[in-house]
Amino acid sequence: MYQKYKNVETVKPSGLELKDRLVGVQRVTKVTKGGRAFGFSAIVVIGDENGVVGHGLGKSKEVSEAISKSVEDAKKNLVRIPLRKGTIPHEQKGKFGGARVLLMPASAGTGVIAGGAIRAVLEAVGVHDVLSKNQGSSNPHNVVKATFDALLQLRNAETVAKQRGISLDKVFNG
Repeated sequence: MYQKYKNVETVKPSGLELKDRLVGVQRVTKVTKGGRAFGFSAIVVIGDENGVVGHGLGKSKEVSEAISKSVEDAKKNLVRIPLRKGTIPHEQKGKFGGARVLLMPASAGTGVIAGGAIRAVLEAVGVHDVLSKNQGSSNPHNVVKATFDALLQLRNAETVAKQRGISLDKVFNG
């Protein structure tokens, strides 16, 4: 699922204390000859609030079953996100479909300045101080995926130094 990203570290759910956050539940209608058939789709974000996060989608005729399916799906897609002192290491943009997300690090005490779907993802990751802006679509499915796009592009200073083959000192001082 995350093949296009270079530094993605996938994580196994065993041994982690994961908390799930329901982003949204949609009622889906299929019109048939005999009338309308209702179903539900749920999108959930799970994380250990310490840099590990995943998202999943579940569909079913029952709301509770859709939520449990989405939690199981989210456990299959766990990744580790680099954090720095309760915020993100640098500013990053992410996009998916019509959704555009801008994430900016913030100083300690700022809090999570984010809308619904972005907030759910950032709180599940364990970010305490961040500024964000949702641009374009407000569809929660696409906003969650755009937020993941931005988070998966984040790199900490040690990773940058290793990729460039230079010392950590040289990354900051040129």
